[in-house]
Amino acid sequence: MKKLLKITLALGFTTILLLGFAVPVNMSNGTWYQQFFPNLNGRVISDITFIDSLNGFAVTRFSSANDTNYILKSTNSGDNWNIVYRQYTSSIRPFNKVQFLNKDTGFVGGNRLLKTTNSGLNWTSLTLPSGTNTIGLHVLNEDTIWFADDIPFDGGLFRSTNKGINWERQYDAGPAPNPDHVYMYNGRIGFMTRSSNLLYKTTNSGVNWFTIPGGVWQDIKFIDSLTGWKANSNATLSKTTDGGLNWINQPMPTGGIILSSAIQSISVINKDTLFGSGGGVFYGGGRVRGILYRSTNSGSNWVFQITDTSYGIAGYYKVQFLNKTIGWGFGIINNSNICSNIHTINGGDTTFLVGLQQVSSQVPKDFMLFQNYPNPFNPKTNIKYSVKRETSNVKLIVYDIQGRVVTVLVNQKQNAGTYEIDFSGNGYASGVYFYKITVQTGKEVFSETKKMLMIK
Repeated sequence: MKKLLKITLALGFTTILLLGFAVPVNMSNGTWYQQFFPNLNGRVISDITFIDSLNGFAVTRFSSANDTNYILKSTNSGDNWNIVYRQYTSSIRPFNKVQFLNKDTGFVGGNRLLKTTNSGLNWTSLTLPSGTNTIGLHVLNEDTIWFADDIPFDGGLFRSTNKGINWERQYDAGPAPNPDHVYMYNGRIGFMTRSSNLLYKTTNSGVNWFTIPGGVWQDIKFIDSLTGWKANSNATLSKTTDGGLNWINQPMPTGGIILSSAIQSISVINKDTLFGSGGGVFYGGGRVRGILYRSTNSGSNWVFQITDTSYGIAGYYKVQFLNKTIGWGFGIINNSNICSNIHTINGGDTTFLVGLQQVSSQVPKDFMLFQNYPNPFNPKTNIKYSVKRETSNVKLIVYDIQGRVVTVLVNQKQNAGTYEIDFSGNGYASGVYFYKITVQTGKEVFSETKKMLMIK
């Protein structure tokens, strides 16, 4: 039995891809643009953060032992980067975390713990307990710092309450895997994980820890003491509303063009609006392009956007939004060690997708283009069509009254079945539009055009 599938688009006109084929969609109401780093000789960015709309810091991991780590700074939103610190090391520990409390005071963790108090002009190395590295790091304020080191025996969870001068070990697993992540919502409430897939919580500043359900995370964010989200080690997303005592998996878009619906990073704007990154979609020739996710109902439902296929970014390992309009996605260009950002100052792409949805399994008897519904419409309407042959080349194009192409909704090979796609008139004027389907299977060609009316 063949399946009837539904493809839903949200708003109108940039280039996105459906099942490996380009579909133009309007970006007039929001845009991303690409940013690059200087030549780092194969080193890739391991962590990055922006303090405000202009100032950002990034750190690298080296490509081998006996190599150099870098700290970079941007003062123009990521358009340009300067190396502000170099560290040669013979160890295999990279810089893996950068966190700033304000524009002047920041910390970098890795095979050592560095601190700056003058916005990255100078860096000092804080003395750590013997044999330890900062695998996980959370800085609450200048006085109070936590770091985690997963190595057996010497590692554990450590806290300083006097600017890193002295450290106390708050957790030690001995020969077992020690903590590798730590996150503190405030001075009392926090979480840590171990590679053994255990999740711990403290309510007394790390003096005591107790296990809770949840497992290892890649990223975790809380909006208050009860409500939080975490990107799990298996790249799924879960949410808690009781301070982490229970976690509920959040459904992500699946099917169709989505290769993997994975969450690695979360950016929380407010209790309702979240952004996420980590997944990818199929692109022609077996290539993959990264996608960004958004939820406007506290993570209960998610949509995604393909920012621009020409960027060549296979996936975004981190996303950061300062507010609803200013944000970045951080990724690596396909099959390279070239790091690249995307940046928006107006909310990014206005086109969001929800994936491919099965709504029936009936096999169509003929090629057919149905009348759109509703008609007239404002601003969205549904277009349905049937394909009776396997591996048919299908094009579905919308034209204006003068015969100009408004958007290509479908341009791909499709199996026999019945499909639906939503067309949104946001950004277009009221009036008459035409939609035309062309289906070619071998020498057989089916073509039909219908009229629709948008009234605003």
